Amino acid sequence: MTFTRTSISDVIICQPKVHGDERGYFVETFRADRLEEFLGFSVPFCQDNESKSSYGVLRGLHYQLPPFAQTKLVRVIEGEVLDVAVDIRKGSPTFGQHVAVKLSGENKRQLFIPRGFAHGFVVLSKTCTFAYKVDDYYSPEYDRGIAFNDPVLNIDWIVDSENLQLSSKDTKQPLLSDADLFEYGINLYE
Repeated sequence: MTFTRTSISDVIICQPKVHGDERGYFVETFRADRLEEFLGFSVPFCQDNESKSSYGVLRGLHYQLPPFAQTKLVRVIEGEVLDVAVDIRKGSPTFGQHVAVKLSGENKRQLFIPRGFAHGFVVLSKTCTFAYKVDDYYSPEYDRGIAFNDPVLNIDWIVDSENLQLSSKDTKQPLLSDADLFEYGINLYE
């Protein structure tokens, strides 16, 4: 597996090696030792989640506050998404900036999204099966979000707005300026 830092260095593209032939393929989707070697610290993933969505479904931008902040390692099993991570660490040199990466069942890319980032994706294919690992459990009272269409974030979701499908929760998320955020420089992994 190779690791590549994005324009926000804490967000990392993970590219597994795919072994394929006429029968199909085999891929290691996660190796804790290799990720730890690259990061310099371990991430104790404790839960795997999976969702199925159709074209235009936009999920996000979501995160959890401490003490239940979550690191995510996300990938697409089938289909394609535009995956987005937004730096919501007040005081960070990249505060309010985002990384957008296409993930698909074909390219097998994964995105490592650390604590202190909001996360969302929009489905670009007819359907999509999306999987992600998290390093803390879901906690409804610490669950937060940011409006996917906040003009300050300037995210191009690629899908025309009339084709977007959102949950009622995601239509009511606050703007970045009104959201509960993280403080930059605090070690969120202690």
